[in-house]
Amino acid sequence: MKTIEAAKTILEWDLLGRDLFTTSDLLKIFPESNEKSFSEGLRRLVRAGFLQRVATGVYFNPFSRQPRRYLIERIAVAFRRGCYNYTSLESALSEYGAISQILIDRIAVMTTGRKAEIRTPCGTIEFTHTSRKPSDILRGTRDFGRPLRCAALRRPRHIAT
Repeated sequence: MKTIEAAKTILEWDLLGRDLFTTSDLLKIFPESNEKSFSEGLRRLVRAGFLQRVATGVYFNPFSRQPRRYLIERIAVAFRRGCYNYTSLESALSEYGAISQILIDRIAVMTTGRKAEIRTPCGTIEFTHTSRKPSDILRGTRDFGRPLRCAALRRPRHIAT
């Protein structure tokens, strides 16, 4: 892949609303004849500053015009594609000031994938494995229009509605 042509392609994807890519995404966008030429082209794009490696196998377009408000959540989604993921109740309560623990540079994410701690330029993503069924996860979380669903605070059973 030629660096300038590849950079133009990345900018075109930004116009389509895409600024975060996994290595698999980039392999589809830049199908090379062999793995070595793809890897070298990717290294050149990172060295030239057209892509920024934010985690193992996840890259970001630093020139993107997309809002960066929930970038760390989007990185978590990209890192655990194919899994059910949601922000933990601890992260949600901290964000809304309901508890005194403030997660300044990290987000706690429950996942059906494996446990991991991923350091990114946006902060640390702490993945905690859950074996809950997808239906239980969907019932116990809320969608607020963000990249990740959010754990819901459940009302105790003894409180009348």
